[in-house]
Amino acid sequence: MALIRSWAAGIVVLVLTEYVQMTLIHDNFVGPSGVDSFGAALALVHLPNLVCVVLATWAAARVHPEPWREIPARHVAAACVVPAAAQLLTVTLRWDVVGVASLALWMSTGVLLAGCAVGLLLDRLVWAS
Repeated sequence: MALIRSWAAGIVVLVLTEYVQMTLIHDNFVGPSGVDSFGAALALVHLPNLVCVVLATWAAARVHPEPWREIPARHVAAACVVPAAAQLLTVTLRWDVVGVASLALWMSTGVLLAGCAVGLLLDRLVWAS
């Protein structure tokens, strides 16, 4: 039950933050044609996605209760499964755009790993204080 509660918190935060990102940033600055440069993709797509993943990971980790949060594998699973599942879903649904050789796949995977690491670090910093 503890994992489900953490995953539910992660889903809610990820959906809300991605919605805000899509309505404020993507619709206004990126548009349906995408971006033209690596810098624009980094600033308008990947960095906002990083913020979404960090917040979702942090929220899921914060709700994960004692004593399970002291088991590292279980705590990482509670915190990182939702962003990882969202990444898998995105890659599966958009395989024509995001192939194995695509820079977008590797950038979004880097964003996923960095976001999960930062979210877990934030959780540890807040939990320790």
